[in-house]
Amino acid sequence: MQTKKTAVFSNVVYNGDDHIYNSNPLKSDEFYTPILQGCYPDPAITKKGDDYYMVCSSFAMFPGVPIFHSKDLVNWTDLGGVLNNVSEFNPHDTGISEGVYAPGITYNPHNDTFYMIVTAFSGGLGNIIVKTNDPMKGWGSPIKLAFGGIDPSIFFDDNGKSYIVHNDAPDKGKELYEGHRVIKIWEYDLNIDKVIPGSDKIIVDGGVNLSKKPIWIEAPHLYKKDGKYYLMCAEGGTGDNHSEVIFSSDNPKGPFKPSSNNPILTQRYFPKDRTNKVDWAGHADLILGPDNKYYGVFLGIRPNNQDRVNTGRETFILPVDWSGDFPVFENGLIPLQPKLKMPAGVTNKTGKEGFFPNGNFVFTENFASKNLDYRWIGLRGPRENFISLSKKGLEITPFEVSIKEVKPTSTLFYRQQHNTFLFTATVDYKPQSERDLAGIVCLQNERFNYVFGITKKGDDTFILLERTEKGQSKIIASSKIKIINSLRLQVKATGDNYEFSYAVNGIDFENLGGVVSGDILSTNIAGGFTGALVGLYATAANDAHPE
Repeated sequence: MQTKKTAVFSNVVYNGDDHIYNSNPLKSDEFYTPILQGCYPDPAITKKGDDYYMVCSSFAMFPGVPIFHSKDLVNWTDLGGVLNNVSEFNPHDTGISEGVYAPGITYNPHNDTFYMIVTAFSGGLGNIIVKTNDPMKGWGSPIKLAFGGIDPSIFFDDNGKSYIVHNDAPDKGKELYEGHRVIKIWEYDLNIDKVIPGSDKIIVDGGVNLSKKPIWIEAPHLYKKDGKYYLMCAEGGTGDNHSEVIFSSDNPKGPFKPSSNNPILTQRYFPKDRTNKVDWAGHADLILGPDNKYYGVFLGIRPNNQDRVNTGRETFILPVDWSGDFPVFENGLIPLQPKLKMPAGVTNKTGKEGFFPNGNFVFTENFASKNLDYRWIGLRGPRENFISLSKKGLEITPFEVSIKEVKPTSTLFYRQQHNTFLFTATVDYKPQSERDLAGIVCLQNERFNYVFGITKKGDDTFILLERTEKGQSKIIASSKIKIINSLRLQVKATGDNYEFSYAVNGIDFENLGGVVSGDILSTNIAGGFTGALVGLYATAANDAHPE
């Protein structure tokens, strides 16, 4: 037993078991989409030779900007986060849906350098860019850029010129309606890593057709093909009206003409009650695949049985037909399906040989490796600030911070990646006072979460389940327990139904609080841009007390 109030976690198992994968088994030439399940939204992608690198939004999760590597667009390796130096990117005082939004990543063959550009809503950073010659070896320090707005991406023309495009508000006094936005372009000086003052120009005003009052034109990416320039953007907002649209021009600074067949990707036209629904598709980026065919990565959501979004916005992929003047996502304008044909010659190794899993899978963590899996993340600060690995497992030294505070929290988080899952962990813990608590937290944000943990009241040890909604906390149930050795804790989700159970002997689980709703773990109820997280939690600032 631990005499200190540290908590030791071991034998953690996440078991994802969604019906859609059980009813759609893969053939030998198929793979599943989404390729990144759980909260990995706003994907951007680039390549050098046959190496593909993809980045996503992370908001206040730490490290910032998850990055993945692939040779074939099917099998992906998790490389951790681009912004992993807390002295340079510190989201310590930001709400979970702040931090970093919508990155762009582009390889520049002219100087053999990768550029990651992103908007950081923390530490006064604003729009920043970081560089590297090898994403496997880390990135340089953030360079602040002198423009506003969000969703920047950088484009390198074949004549050596460089441009940044981004979303922004219209010029002062010219906003026509709520959600009216513009796309701007700047020339970029590679030698000093700055935008050229006065070079900015609005290249899209409002969207495809300003007379129809389009909203939230954003996430721009600039491409060049066969001597023409293409600007691809998201339009309609990141909810159920989301879409992807495209424009073309003979000049990177426009004028840009919209395609006559916009949108080129959306799920907004279909019945809301369709089965196996994928929705909100948009915010895309294009890349030439290993089979010399184009592909697009984009975000989408898979709601649960109550049509709520707990797993967050995920990264999907589709082939893209660019045989005509404009690219079109293949089957991107019909209800999205869970399986795709692999590029010719590719073998599906997802979940094996160190590749990121998808579909249904079991992730077992014994904390025996020197290098902790990158799927384990911190919130508002590095996980290394409160964890240590030993032969006993993962030791968490608790902060005097509650999960409900907008501060770095001593919780090691894992993204919820399925609507139906089982998460089980063994905890060895002896609370010393009512301020001590350790266990599992299911969290959408600081104001919407469940805490399932062990604490003390007087001389007795209790296990409790607390629900926090809109910042108001309520104990659902509590029970006095006697811990013999360690305790096994379990969270079971079946769509919107969540159940929390514990086993004093490690085998016979007893439910606490019955079946509770996962509504507060959805963006529908909690708001924001993230997905639900499951965390191994310890605190020395507990305010949840059993009745």
